[in-house]
Amino acid sequence: MKKLLAFVLAAIMLCSMVPAMATEYDVTEPITIKWWHAHESSFDEHLNYIVSKFNAENGMGITVEPVYIGSYTEINTQFIAAAAAGTGTVPALVTCNTSYPAGYGKDGLCEVLDPYIDAYEYDVEDFGEGLIASTSYEDEQIALPYLISTQCIFYDKTSAEAEGITIPKTFAEMDAFLEKATLFNEDGTTKRYGIVFGGWDYWYYEMFYKNNGVQCVLPDGTTDVNSPKAVEITAKIKEWIDKGYAYYAYGTGASTNMRELFWTDRGAFSVCHTTSMYDTYVSKVGDKFEVGMAWQPNSDGESFKSEVGGSAILIPAAASQAEKNAAWQFLMYLCTPEVNLYWADKTGYFPTRQSVQGTPEYEEYLSRKPAMADIVAMAGWINPRNQNPAYDACANLWRTALYEIFNNNAPIQETLDQLAVEIQETLDDQ
Repeated sequence: MKKLLAFVLAAIMLCSMVPAMATEYDVTEPITIKWWHAHESSFDEHLNYIVSKFNAENGMGITVEPVYIGSYTEINTQFIAAAAAGTGTVPALVTCNTSYPAGYGKDGLCEVLDPYIDAYEYDVEDFGEGLIASTSYEDEQIALPYLISTQCIFYDKTSAEAEGITIPKTFAEMDAFLEKATLFNEDGTTKRYGIVFGGWDYWYYEMFYKNNGVQCVLPDGTTDVNSPKAVEITAKIKEWIDKGYAYYAYGTGASTNMRELFWTDRGAFSVCHTTSMYDTYVSKVGDKFEVGMAWQPNSDGESFKSEVGGSAILIPAAASQAEKNAAWQFLMYLCTPEVNLYWADKTGYFPTRQSVQGTPEYEEYLSRKPAMADIVAMAGWINPRNQNPAYDACANLWRTALYEIFNNNAPIQETLDQLAVEIQETLDDQ
């Protein structure tokens, strides 16, 4: 751990990256900038540590003031309103969920970072193709990834080994898995769900569909949420829910209910969530059982896919040039491989800079978080999120329709047919 800290401190001391010659993107006088973020209080210690070190040692008189705005949805609402009001109302930096950059790029809300990258010879390629695509719009870099996660299944590894339960690799294996992983009380009610779907956010479970050929928004601007395959998958999940094998956690308290079922009551064998929660699950479970982590099943058990999640960070186009220049300095620092590894180690997100992998510090990190090894090693499976600017709106319509089917017994085909009409109208209105 001391080696990792020294690694980070060395990076912080060198974080003032200077271009080969003076440019219009240099910081020329002391300035204070605001960073709007969505990181809850559990992040405070580490966020404040990183920011305070930068403020003390950047050597350019830059002071970053982090401001917690609220959830990704809340920060999105406030950012759009501030951007509409113009310079003087926007902060210099904004954290956003990885589902938002495409929409921001379409509306011109982000500063294009390519000139800054060129001026400072910043090694953006170190992020890898998927993460670059996730933070770009029409081949222009409009944000940088810094706290990245992907979809996964957390499961009770101790019970899996004791009861001979194998995590399914294909959708076809789910029936046998759930029959074995689900436990019932004497009165027939569910004692332990085989799986819980995080239904308050479509991203947590949508790979059950995407890995099996169903897309909410297709490349040609249409949808197949009511296709035969979509109906088949939806009907099967509904069957699991009706049998008591599965639970679709939706609405107020859904996130808390799912987590409590898993780590307190052992009322769920597995849950669909995000890899960024790894540290939280391990700490909450304690010594009750070992937490395992696996990919969501697909059609052939080999060509798994997942999507980028977590946080990107951007500079608003409406900020002043002086604010943009200072923000760029902090952006470079925040996304250095060393600080990236520090964030990953302290928060549960995973390292995204390719240059980190293979270092002694990275190996030490994996020795303490072994379940992350398989996820990071298969990072090539992690794809950009759908870049259609209307995707988030369409996928939320899908999420709500599935709730009506799963929890309120709405007819499957009829509901999905109506959903397809609503999604197509949303896509056509762009």
